[in-house]
Amino acid sequence: MTDIDDLRSKFLDLEFDRTGFVIDAEQSATVAKTSGETRSEFIDTTDPNFEACAPILASLASGRRLPIDFPKLGGISMDGGKAVACIKPVRPGIKLTGKTHLHDIYAKSGRSGRMIFLVSRMQLYNDSGEHLATTDSRQVIRERPDK
Repeated sequence: MTDIDDLRSKFLDLEFDRTGFVIDAEQSATVAKTSGETRSEFIDTTDPNFEACAPILASLASGRRLPIDFPKLGGISMDGGKAVACIKPVRPGIKLTGKTHLHDIYAKSGRSGRMIFLVSRMQLYNDSGEHLATTDSRQVIRERPDK
């Protein structure tokens, strides 16, 4: 069985990827409309307060999913969901830097056995270093039962 405390002590809060992004306004507006958004600041690119919508921010991905030296856990890997926290408006067309680290590692046990949750957190910054948004991506790994 994987030692969760050992993984936490070795890998939590260490930046393992830095990726640049520029969000396209038209693409963000299309995603917002498709997601059912109706507020003009998310669907009308001519709105002076236009900003990127949460679903487009959730779609941003770092170049690496896990630190380069993270051990293979085996088992069945699944997407465990996404979360976005907007701190300041993210304006399309500006250069963003995403800094990614493992924010949490934990385990839960259920009827199908133990599952390990890996939460990768990407913090998005503008060129001035302002923290604009945070996205969390959860990966769930169902451990293989011991034979």
